[in-house]
Amino acid sequence: MAITTTVITGATSGIGEATAFELAKKGHALYLLVRNVPKGEELKKRIIIETGNKNINIINCDLSDLASVAAAANQLKEKLFNINILINNAGGMFNDFILSKDGFEMTFALNHLGHFLLTTSLMPLLEKGHARIINVSSDMHKMGKPDFDSLQNPEKYSAMKAYGNSKLFNIYFTKSIAEKYGDKGVTAYALHPGIVKTNFNSKLKGFLKVFFSLATPFMIAPEKGAETSIYLATAPKLETKNGLYFYKRKVTKTAPVANYVNARNQLWELSEELTKKFIV
Repeated sequence: MAITTTVITGATSGIGEATAFELAKKGHALYLLVRNVPKGEELKKRIIIETGNKNINIINCDLSDLASVAAAANQLKEKLFNINILINNAGGMFNDFILSKDGFEMTFALNHLGHFLLTTSLMPLLEKGHARIINVSSDMHKMGKPDFDSLQNPEKYSAMKAYGNSKLFNIYFTKSIAEKYGDKGVTAYALHPGIVKTNFNSKLKGFLKVFFSLATPFMIAPEKGAETSIYLATAPKLETKNGLYFYKRKVTKTAPVANYVNARNQLWELSEELTKKFIV
């Protein structure tokens, strides 16, 4: 029986960690892309001890730094013949307007652009593996308003709006992959994990910290939040649902804005332009 090769971003905590443990139990060969390598190595040890699966690999990757993403993709291309599952799980919300190392608004850089570069760089391996690409989005995509002219220089920065846009872009990205690569055996799915209790919001302050603190009693455990990612990585015969959005392991409707084809195409073109110098 062939081993399933799975790449996961953001696996050192929360949903990503829960996903990694469960897929390790199912015998997947895991390649975990992490910004904090010592933390990743500690996770690797825990996964091996708990699951007995020794095929756990740590790759250094800061998704907000496009050179780091390109280097991680090149490492994977040197190590692997194909990839069967890519779970674009990492994400963050930032209280203040911050620029990434490459000069992009940090939420956009981390939650979308880094994953765009990683996925497109790995596409030859994904095609060989007839891969499923799983993008962790959120129902906060309903707050998104695709305004590409003010993406980098908003008149007034809002952490919630920036996050909502990035989650909307995750859905646009999913639909575009399905459209562009479906005939090559690659499928893509987006999902809302639910409102999950993680350290995701640990660095927030002011209104956002209060907002998430009040919501904490209603949040679900990371293991519960990971269920749809795990389902999409393991369930048979999902090809007819290529490009769709899931919640609680079922297809669910997106906001109307997620179906704006012109905005989706514009995002793809912009992302290609911003990452082209990092493609090898």
